[in-house]
Order: sequence, then structure tokens, then C-alpha cells
Amino acid sequence: MASLDDFGTDELSQRLQKELPRKRVLIVDRHPAARDALRLMLSALGVTNVTGAGSSAEVLRQVKASTFDIILSDYVLDDGRDGQQLLEELRQQHLIPLGTVFMVITSERGYHNVISVAELAPDDYVIKPFTSEQLQARILKAVFKKNFFAPVYQKLDQGAYIGALNACDRLLANTSPFELDVLRLKGEILNALGRHDEAEAIYRDVLARKSVPWARMGLAFALRGRKSLDEAETLAQQVVDEFPQYLSAYDFLAGVQEEKGRLEAAQAVLQQAATLSPNNAGRQRVVGDVAMRNGDLDAAEKAYGKVLERHRGSSLRQVDDYANLSRVMLDKGQTAGARQLIQELKRDWRGSRQGEYAAAVMDSLCLQAEGEPEKARAAVAEALRLHEALERDGDPAKPISHKIAVDLAQACLAAGDGDAAQTIMKKVAAENNDNRHVLARIEGVFARTGNEDAGRALLDQVNREIVELNNRGVLAARSGDLEESVRLLVDAAEAVPSLQFLVNAAKAISALMDQQGWRDELAEQAQRYLQQARARDPRDWRVLSGKEALQRVAGKYGKRIS
Repeated sequence: MASLDDFGTDELSQRLQKELPRKRVLIVDRHPAARDALRLMLSALGVTNVTGAGSSAEVLRQVKASTFDIILSDYVLDDGRDGQQLLEELRQQHLIPLGTVFMVITSERGYHNVISVAELAPDDYVIKPFTSEQLQARILKAVFKKNFFAPVYQKLDQGAYIGALNACDRLLANTSPFELDVLRLKGEILNALGRHDEAEAIYRDVLARKSVPWARMGLAFALRGRKSLDEAETLAQQVVDEFPQYLSAYDFLAGVQEEKGRLEAAQAVLQQAATLSPNNAGRQRVVGDVAMRNGDLDAAEKAYGKVLERHRGSSLRQVDDYANLSRVMLDKGQTAGARQLIQELKRDWRGSRQGEYAAAVMDSLCLQAEGEPEKARAAVAEALRLHEALERDGDPAKPISHKIAVDLAQACLAAGDGDAAQTIMKKVAAENNDNRHVLARIEGVFARTGNEDAGRALLDQVNREIVELNNRGVLAARSGDLEESVRLLVDAAEAVPSLQFLVNAAKAISALMDQQGWRDELAEQAQRYLQQARARDPRDWRVLSGKEALQRVAGKYGKRIS
């Protein structure tokens, strides 16, 4: 990180020091004495608006109730968790804005253990022991950089990606100490919006000046977006070979290899990264998914077990974490272990209909494996009842787990209810028609019962129906009949709420309002579709592009949307 001396001056330093006492600070440390000592140190710097938290759960309560400018977190937290995991949870749950400074306090040994594999980078690490002057210098540097990027961060926090791009351009128009950082951020935004040609141009320009790994990876993302998979794979492999600690390159490389059908290579790359950074639960979940597709049950069990261990007690936990591991144990014939996990699921998710539903599904599969067909059928009946209730009354922005729905279809087949199984799998396939893991799982269920041909026929039928539904709405839009396009695409989104249909319907509504004027009821409908799409994949560029289209129309008519 650049230092104040690089761009400045006593005047700048003095201005930032005057700002510091107005900052709200949260200290995170499991030891009250350590929190008190740090509070005294901050007091000597004039910072008095300080709150303490002794546990991760307390941090979550505090950030939901108040906004903090600075969070100082010890690396070692309660229950074996760490500051890196806390930051991951806060960022993924959008509990702190991008403008919040997050600094990790750690020992010299802890720093060397952590910094090489820190994947969601804090703004800085402060090494124990340190003086108040050293702490002040680190905070001022971090605050300066946050202030510089504030116009971009504010737009990104609002989901206004075009506004964020414009803010990047304004920063680049002046001499900047962070020019490469701005270009990096601009390229990431362009890639996120699916504007891969523009992103490619930025990254090639940066690489012409300086060969930095992030620019090579940004270029690889752009190339993958343009379907240049071989070139994207080559670039990512080079980064992995030359910068083995650049862990996101492994994820990207594995994704390209999976897209090219090289599942064993993808698993090997992911496991390399998981060895370097075993605490990244998101990657471990993907390792488990790919290992399951490869039939490597031992690797899947290890990966899914790590996810459950890492997320236990965290707001990032999912019912899928329990179902994934119990599914592997059943496949390995370990019914006792699966039964224990189902009991944990019932206990940890008591009062949650999603939890009750998942437990009933897995209970049926476990009872079948235990040789209790009558009890299994009763569990299937309960699971079907809960499934119908969730579909009828559930929150559309929190869709039913597609994996557990496929498990329910498998349980229905085992119980002799083939019609229910077909209905469920057809719906899951339609709503996840571009998700390779889901489609492979459906094929696997059919294969287990010796019905591979039936599985392929079902997926082919679903694909034809989706193409036909989508084409009718798109062709109407191209012909200029926006009213008919909206009607057709809304019908498609209501019938098959896949990410593709939801975004297409939202975009069609935006185009209609752009031409004919703002209509509150249509705008609310578009927002609802985008929320549903975001629940399926918040990082998909189509979701971001759809939201940006709606925001652009809202701005045209002086409206504000969340």
C-alpha cells in the first residue's frame, strides 16, 4: 500500500489526523484486557467513539445496529474462528460498506502464516507489539485510500455499476497515486457487467506497462467471457505456476477446465488451492461438488466436512452443508454417520421450514439405506408436503435448494413414486438449465436406477422448451413489440423462474418503461425478478446488467430504486 509520504505532505497528514477523532471504531478481541488496552491507545489519538466486541456473534449484532468507519480485529477469535473468516462473513453478507476500514491485528508468526493465503484481503495487518504512533500511521494510510475511492465504493454499495465506472473515469482524469488500483477496479466492474471487450483493452494496456498477476487474471476473465477458453486457461495456468499464492487463479483455472469437461484436472487444481488455504469454505464446497461428479467420495467427504466445520455457528451456514455430507456418507454406506448428521441438522435448524424440509428428505434416503421402506415412504410424504408448502408460501428471494430437491426426487423414485420424481426433476432442470452441477446430479439419479436414456430425454425436452419460451419473447422485442415481449417473458419467468428468464423479463420491463414511461407496478415487478435472480447467483453478470438497466431507466424519470 502506498504511504502518506508518497503523495503528501504535512497538510494532508494534519487533515487526516483531524478526521480521525470523528471516526467510529469497533475493537474485536476475545480478551477484555486487550480491548481496554487498545481503547486507551485510540484515546491517546483522540478517538473516543469506540465500541468493543468479544465474540463474532457480538460483532454481527453490533454491525447490524450501527455503522463503523474502522474495525480493528484480533486474528484469533472465539470458538477457533479468525479475523479473516469474520471479514469474509461481513463482506459476503453485505454487513459493512466497502468504505469501512478493516484491519487485522496479529503476532509476527501469525502474520506470516496468514498473509500468504489471505484471500479476502483486509486493508492492512498490524503486527504486535505496536505503538500508538504506529497504529495511527497505519490507520491514516488506510483512511486515505478509502477516502480516495469513496466515490466508487458508494456507487458499488448502491449497486450502481455504471455510476461506479463513471467515478473511476473521474479519478483517472487527474494525476492519481492509485492509477493502477483504479484501472484494476474499472476492469473488474466491466467484467462483472459482461463488457469483456472493454475490460480486455484495459488489462492489455496495464500489461504493456507492467506484468502484474491481477492484470493477467483480469484478462483471462475477459477472454473466458468471450469464449476464448484455451487462451484463458493458458494465462491462468501461467499465474498459478509463477504466483502460487494467488489463489483465485486456481478457482478460475478449475472453472475453465470444468467448462471444457476436464473434471479430474479441475478437482486436482482446486485441491491444490484447498491445501494452501484450507479455510475457504466456498472453495471446499466446489471441491466436494466436483469430487462427487468424479466419484471421489473420500475427497468429497473431506471437503464437505471442512465446510460444515468452518460454517458451524456462522450466518454463512446452509442446510446444504449438512445434506452434502450426509449424501456422501450414504453413498459410502456409512448410515450411522449420515444419521448423526441428520440429527445435527434437525437440532441446528429447529424452527426453520427449510431445515425441516432438508431433514425429511435426507431422513427418507437414510431410512431406505437402513432397510426401513415403510418409514422411508412416510418421510417422503412429509418431505413432499414441506416442499409444496415452501413453493407455495416461501420467499422467492430464498429459493429451495436445488440439490435437496433432486435428493427428494431420488427419494421419490426409491419409494416408487416415479411421477413425483419426474415432476420435481423437470422443474429443477428448467430453473437451473445452465448449471452443470445440477444437470449432472439429475443425470446421476437417473443413472443409479438404470434410466440413463430417460434422464437424457428429460433434459433434452427441458432444453427445447426453454429455448422456445425464450425465443418467442426475444423475437417480439426485436420486432419492436415491447408490450408483447414483456407479456411473453413475464409468462416465462413466472412459469420457469430461472436466472435467464428472470433477468430477461426484468430487462424487457426496463425497455418498455424507457419507451413508454415509468410505471410503479412494473418497476416493482422487475425488482422482484432481479432479487430472485440474485438469490440464484449474485455474481452473474446478467444479474448486474439487468439491475443496471433498471437503474438507468429509473434515473431517466427521476426515480430511486433500492
